[in-house]
Amino acid sequence: MSTGKINVAVENIFPLIKKFLYSDHEIFLRELVSNATDATLKLKHLTNIGEASVEYGNPIIEVKVDKEEKTIRIIDQGLGMTEEEVQKYINEVAFSGAEEFLDKYKDSAKDSGIIGHFGLGFYSAFMVARKVEIITKSFKDEPAVRWECDGSPEFTLTPADKTERGTEIVLHVAEDSEEFLEENRISQLLNKYNKFMPVPIKFGTTEEAIPLPEDAPEDAEAETKTVDNIINNPNPAWTKQPTDLEEKDYNSFYRELYPMQFEEPLFHIHLNVDYPFNLTGILYFPRLGQDMNIQKDKIQLYQNQVYVTDNVEGIVPEFLTMLRGVIDSPDIPLNVSRSYLQADGAVKKISSYITRKVADKLKSLFNEDRADFEKKWNDIKVVIEYGMLSEDKFFEKADAFALYPTVDNTYYTFAELQEKIKDTQTDKDGKLIVLYASNKDSQHQYIEAAKAKGYEVLLLDSPIVSHLLQKLETSKDNISFVRVDGDNVESLIKKDEEQISKLSDEEKESLKTLLEETIADKSYTVKLEAIDSSAAPFMITQPEFMRRMKEMQATGGGGGMFGMGNMPDMYNVIVNTNSDLVNEILATKTKEKQERLITQSMDLARLSQGLLKGEALTNFVKRSYEMIK
Repeated sequence: MSTGKINVAVENIFPLIKKFLYSDHEIFLRELVSNATDATLKLKHLTNIGEASVEYGNPIIEVKVDKEEKTIRIIDQGLGMTEEEVQKYINEVAFSGAEEFLDKYKDSAKDSGIIGHFGLGFYSAFMVARKVEIITKSFKDEPAVRWECDGSPEFTLTPADKTERGTEIVLHVAEDSEEFLEENRISQLLNKYNKFMPVPIKFGTTEEAIPLPEDAPEDAEAETKTVDNIINNPNPAWTKQPTDLEEKDYNSFYRELYPMQFEEPLFHIHLNVDYPFNLTGILYFPRLGQDMNIQKDKIQLYQNQVYVTDNVEGIVPEFLTMLRGVIDSPDIPLNVSRSYLQADGAVKKISSYITRKVADKLKSLFNEDRADFEKKWNDIKVVIEYGMLSEDKFFEKADAFALYPTVDNTYYTFAELQEKIKDTQTDKDGKLIVLYASNKDSQHQYIEAAKAKGYEVLLLDSPIVSHLLQKLETSKDNISFVRVDGDNVESLIKKDEEQISKLSDEEKESLKTLLEETIADKSYTVKLEAIDSSAAPFMITQPEFMRRMKEMQATGGGGGMFGMGNMPDMYNVIVNTNSDLVNEILATKTKEKQERLITQSMDLARLSQGLLKGEALTNFVKRSYEMIK
């Protein structure tokens, strides 16, 4: 037996380990199972290159919990260690690694943004254990040894009677960590961190039905047998070549990742690159609909099949965080802050690669089956539009597949749309005016008026459409987007021809005074316009610029710089001077009747826009019933 002292440069390192990341003590299991995996894979490599003359076989890693003994055991069939190697790796290398790790993060404020907390390694065992034993036998023909340490700098090293190659780590669990003696807790952690590790991990046993012979009677019950409970899938889909996978394999893996997700994904993107960085993974487009607040943090980051985090901010472009799936890369630095991560050159390249792959996939889906792509558009547009807004390279590529649907469910690319409307929707100054609606029901009257003029009306109803239109107007030449309720139909696209009013200038002045006196609400500005006599007498519109700025402010920035975020809504009341009703108002002799006609007409216009509420609505209903008595 020999005893010794670990070379402790940092005073009281064990209490520091115990204290470190108190809420994150669970990572001990990830670190120890990762070490066991490394030891197993290293042995595989050595046998492959002929440097280890042992049978590799089919090794597994086993995790055992004994509640009575208050122990957790992690057992591998990997390289094992000789006494000399224990001295070197456990007392020197692993210890100095842990020391360096803690020194880096001893300032707790500094550690708050760290994404990995990788590197504490073997000594993470002391987060949860009062004493740790290592019983190990090397694949070399040397005796087994036992190392013991009770969380002080002293350790003992004695011969052990282990005959099988590999390492067993025994944690004697501390009183304040007894939650980890619950099988459910360990099962949960193995499922979280080690679900896709490359070596099979056994945790207990399970019962498996033995298939019945073909000639078994109908009422025969299958017998069961006890088998190892292997908790992981060592060969997940992202580690395979795309050519080796079918659609059903991708869908099956999606269900493995998200067992509570009942809808199939719309499509997937397989990432696979080994230069200039190493990255594999599979991203899935779920059905997103209109919800910008859909749960993010569904993409899981792995490093060599070890789970790291589901917060991939800074690695995956912001607009793609609404997707789901897995990214695995050994080239992403883990023990760094998010701000460092976002400035890291390799990470920027990874982010650009992912953006490009997504754009290329969308383009190929569009080209291969446009009809299917159009069907899926409403479920994926939020991601594409967000990408067009936030990533210039994606914006450029999206020209090939971004769609602009009409109220009649026809889908155009931007180039197709330009070609379709250039003859009818170019104004007198040569600017192309794209008309759109955001709600087919509430803007029905305006849509129908525009269609009657032969205009094409788009249906753009996503939550970020105001921002997108702003970007399109600044990126494309000589184009303007106008919502159909932004003005009367004659003024939406200003042409050279001018409508003649039935009213003289004097009559118009008199009418405007009367209207302004009756319509007391200062959020409405009266505008007299000569429109076709069959058009509505009173119409409420909202100026495009002001409305759009307010919408941009409401969905995150944009309008605020114009000071419009908190301004009340402002509307125009377009009064058609060629309508019979307006002429009747002007010709009516009594002021009381004039005011009644104006109020009723104004309330009808407000009602059509959903602006008539509260007391005004009550009075309108009451007044309308009186009129039909």
